[in-house]
Amino acid sequence: MLKYLASIWACRYFWLSLVKNDLQLRYRRSFLGIGWSLLQPLATTVVTCAVFHAIFHMNVRDHGLFILSGLACWAYITSVTIQGCQSYVQAESYIRQQPMPMAIYPLRTTLGAMFHFLIALVLVIAVTWVLKGFENLPALWALLPAIALYFQLGWAVATLAGYVNVVFRDTQHFCEVAFQILFYLTPIIYPVHAVAETAVGWLVRYNPLVPFLNMVRLPVLDGALPTLRCYVAATVITLIVTALAAVTLRYQQRRVILYL
Repeated sequence: MLKYLASIWACRYFWLSLVKNDLQLRYRRSFLGIGWSLLQPLATTVVTCAVFHAIFHMNVRDHGLFILSGLACWAYITSVTIQGCQSYVQAESYIRQQPMPMAIYPLRTTLGAMFHFLIALVLVIAVTWVLKGFENLPALWALLPAIALYFQLGWAVATLAGYVNVVFRDTQHFCEVAFQILFYLTPIIYPVHAVAETAVGWLVRYNPLVPFLNMVRLPVLDGALPTLRCYVAATVITLIVTALAAVTLRYQQRRVILYL
């Protein structure tokens, strides 16, 4: 494993240039540039807050921050999965020309998604400071292990999604439909306690994404440290997905070229 990671690091100039090129192509000749990646969660937050306030009379300030932070995390998870489906297909020409560690291609996807995630996270923190002050400053250091877990989870998910999509080309379409359903079973726009007594309450409560949402929301919105249980749950989930990705790379990476 260490040897494999060393080979990935040896190719760092290659995959870093790919990430840079992806970002440049995405925002080339764009008037707002990176601002477009923030416009969607902001617009969604404003509209959702207006609806929830009108119907349920929810506090706009607190609920708006709750939604905005959830959308930032959700966008990262969906991005590494859906774009990860194309990580090997998109890199077919490189794979055919030069033998390199296959993990660098989902890493390329993950780094691009992480770039936008960090920008969105900065936006959430800034809006929180404007609306609630700087009370969360002592707890913001807790975002460091959270970001590390997000990165590792994203890399592993992109690796798995990329391989499965190479074998079954309908994987990306399936993921898009699945995420539309999962969105409403994940406490992105509503708190867990709002559905605790409903028929789907247990699905929301045991949603594997909940610990990852709490790792961001608690320090940023409440100025509180996530619980040990939250960190343990997120770490276990990350390790399981990483193990599956490592096994896939170990035994299947040479077969990827056969399906391209």
